[in-house]
Amino acid sequence: MPPRPTVLTKRTLDKDLDKITRAEDAAKHVLRRLVAPGVGLIFVGLAMLFAGVYVFDRPGAVLVVAAAALAGYMAMNIGANDVTNNVGAAVGARAMTMSQALVIAAIFEVLGATIAGGEVVRTISSNIVDTVQVPQALLGWIMMAALMAAALWINLATWMNAPVSTTHAIVGAVIGAGIAAVGPDPVNWRVMVEITSSWITSPLIGGLIAAGLLYLVKTLIIYRDDKIAAARLWVPVLVAVMAGGFMAYMVLQLSPPGKYPSLTIILIGIGIGLVSWLAARPLVLAQARNLENRNSSLRVLFRMPLIGSAALLSFAHGANDVSNAVGPLSAIVHSVGVGGGDSIGHPPLWVMLIGAFGISVGLLLFGPRLIRLVGEEITKLNPMRACCVALSTAFTVIVASWLGLPVSTTHIAVGSVFGVGFFREWYTRHSKRRITYIRSKAESFDIDEPEEPNVHETRRRYLVRRSHFMTIIAAWIITVPVSATLAAVIYWVMFALFV
Repeated sequence: MPPRPTVLTKRTLDKDLDKITRAEDAAKHVLRRLVAPGVGLIFVGLAMLFAGVYVFDRPGAVLVVAAAALAGYMAMNIGANDVTNNVGAAVGARAMTMSQALVIAAIFEVLGATIAGGEVVRTISSNIVDTVQVPQALLGWIMMAALMAAALWINLATWMNAPVSTTHAIVGAVIGAGIAAVGPDPVNWRVMVEITSSWITSPLIGGLIAAGLLYLVKTLIIYRDDKIAAARLWVPVLVAVMAGGFMAYMVLQLSPPGKYPSLTIILIGIGIGLVSWLAARPLVLAQARNLENRNSSLRVLFRMPLIGSAALLSFAHGANDVSNAVGPLSAIVHSVGVGGGDSIGHPPLWVMLIGAFGISVGLLLFGPRLIRLVGEEITKLNPMRACCVALSTAFTVIVASWLGLPVSTTHIAVGSVFGVGFFREWYTRHSKRRITYIRSKAESFDIDEPEEPNVHETRRRYLVRRSHFMTIIAAWIITVPVSATLAAVIYWVMFALFV
């Protein structure tokens, strides 16, 4: 036998190397948690640098640069907390992966904020607190305090896994800081009444629209003898309505006021809808080949409209909620005379870009924390229900953005989810079409009909988690007073230290 090769080992050295390896693994585990905050800090620094390029030679440059940092921080918090509503339904329905949802949302958030975000920014920056009645020397500090208070509250809420309204936070903070600075007189209470009424009605409208869409889907597709044939007919129509409505909104946003009459805009939307319908038909027909006549097969056919509605909702959210980050910054920029816009309240492009990219950065870094709550834990969503939620939320937010109302995307999205869940509970018990369909299936398979469940069993089978409903409502109620109080305190501290 050939001699065994001699293996030289140094046990002490091996032990030391094992310790170093374990220490490196532990360091990597700890440092992994610091990557996202580190990237966020880098973005805040870039926002300051970006703002400094535009204002470095102007009076008040230091204030604007500091406000840009707070606006970038606020935008990241919006992305972490609020944008989850856009893609939560799609992820909960397993129509797309988390990575796909984050990328799609980030792209369309930037597009919505930069293309169509100006109208709501004007409301936040100049309509809540009358800038004419506020001394210019104080306006910047009011908006700084509002930004810091809203961002801190949203950051805390995100850490607590509570999907609060970023719109509530910034509006409450602007009011609180404004009252602390100059009293209640400059607050435009008429605008506040309009905004508050929209906060109450928008989730109800979103829930009703989502429930109505789900009723149509159940009636026209799900409870039909040939589900696949019904889906081949109606899914392209759903895509056409979505594309036509979105294009009509884009024409309204991008064209000068009054350039196109309402009839022309409606005809443009109908034309784009017809083109989309013609394009979607062959795609749906191709997807429908060889699919079994089962509800699970409908998931495949609803994937395309669900992804489209999630992208549309991200665009709408960027158009509406970018104001929560850059509205105060826009007011500060104009208060020190370095606007670059055409009048007060009209945000410069560089201000919009800080908000748009900040939302996307926050979404990519911290977004997955709340996606599962909205998409999975309130009520069970499949692609059909999720499509109704996303489409309802998108159209409600788009109309609000067009009107210049800073509504809460969180309210509308969660309201739509609850609307779908409560409608399912009602429909399950009272729909004659569903009962007839279930009985026919039971007879065809020779299955005994189930006995009527008792009260306790019915309550156990609720399709909406009441605990989440009460928790979210409570978070909504306290957001405005908490952010207003925090903003007032921060303003008094800033005033004492710097003014």
